Amino acid sequence: AEEPKKIMDTLRDNGAELVTIDKVVSTGFGGIRCTESGGPEPGVGCAGRGVITAIDLMEAHGAYTPELNYVFYDVLGDVVCGGFAMPI
Repeated sequence: AEEPKKIMDTLRDNGAELVTIDKVVSTGFGGIRCTESGGPEPGVGCAGRGVITAIDLMEAHGAYTPELNYVFYDVLGDVVCGGFAMPI
């Protein structure tokens, strides 16, 4: 499957109104759907903000459906401004 464009890159290039699930989600082996949030330009902004923006956008576009069995998030453990880092 072709790698989808990162959500934050797509937002920057097209604006939120033109982003669709098809533009940022690819389907691979076994029907596994994958996307990558991306983030701000290096040295500008907060990576945690990119994760939050991506999740909000996916929710708004109906990406989280009852057909999904699992949703995994792979986030940086050192995102100091995002509040995601916590021991499990």
